[in-house]
Amino acid sequence: MTALGVVLMVAGVLLVVAEAHVPGGILGVLGGLALISGLALVAAGAGIEAMVAVPVGVAIGLAAGGWALVAARGAGTARRARVRSGAEGLSGQLGVVRRWSEPDGQVYVEGALWRARHSWGPGEEEDALHEGDAVVVERVSGLTLCVRRAEDWELIA
Repeated sequence: MTALGVVLMVAGVLLVVAEAHVPGGILGVLGGLALISGLALVAAGAGIEAMVAVPVGVAIGLAAGGWALVAARGAGTARRARVRSGAEGLSGQLGVVRRWSEPDGQVYVEGALWRARHSWGPGEEEDALHEGDAVVVERVSGLTLCVRRAEDWELIA
């Protein structure tokens, strides 16, 4: 009986650790239940009364389940957060044209000078960009930003 309790406790710990790496909730709950059951079996095998074993087992299970819940919530929040760095983080950022000669030029975005080109096609009619114009990054293609002129509502801080 004690061996089964130890196996359940080890399985519970492994499930709680797995929950931290693959957040979803179910592994943490199963791990908490396995910890409680394993501790109860070990306590029963050691001759400890149920009045002591059950509250201790429940406390350990709740602590493990709570930790798994906190870890899963933190991972879920990080997964839904907007990318803030790298090429993906530049999309939607405001910049300023530093030099422009059709069809491309340089823009200053997030503290760096970038090579840029129009985000619209060559057949579309659009006013040319000039030095000092505010632009919005539409997408990133390699090390070149595709930009468009910023609209008035985008310039309001």
